Amino acid sequence: MIKWVLCTGAFLCALAVVIGAFGAHALNNVLSEKALGWVDTAVRYQTMHGLALIACGFIPNKTIVRAAVVFILGIFLFSGSLYFMALTGITQVAVLTPIGGLCFLIAWGLFAHSVWRSND
Repeated sequence: MIKWVLCTGAFLCALAVVIGAFGAHALNNVLSEKALGWVDTAVRYQTMHGLALIACGFIPNKTIVRAAVVFILGIFLFSGSLYFMALTGITQVAVLTPIGGLCFLIAWGLFAHSVWRSND
């Protein structure tokens, strides 16, 4: 068990709940429909990959730690850029979103490799 990965995953999932509720209630009348869509997508991907982090926490090996770090990077780049665009309207950071998506793909590959190579 890798405690820091489990705790980070739990924190990021809880944060997604807070952001989702904030977006649905406090920002519903403030943001455009497009910006609310960005928040919704960011929350979904953050939750999904926060849960992936929790799964990583139960597979203690070096490759899974790399996967966890890349999942975290993906959350910050993918979801973070969408949150930033929704709140500021500055869309130049959109270039970071697909880089975050690529991080997710790499992390899932590392996750699969780690599970495949495990002795259990």
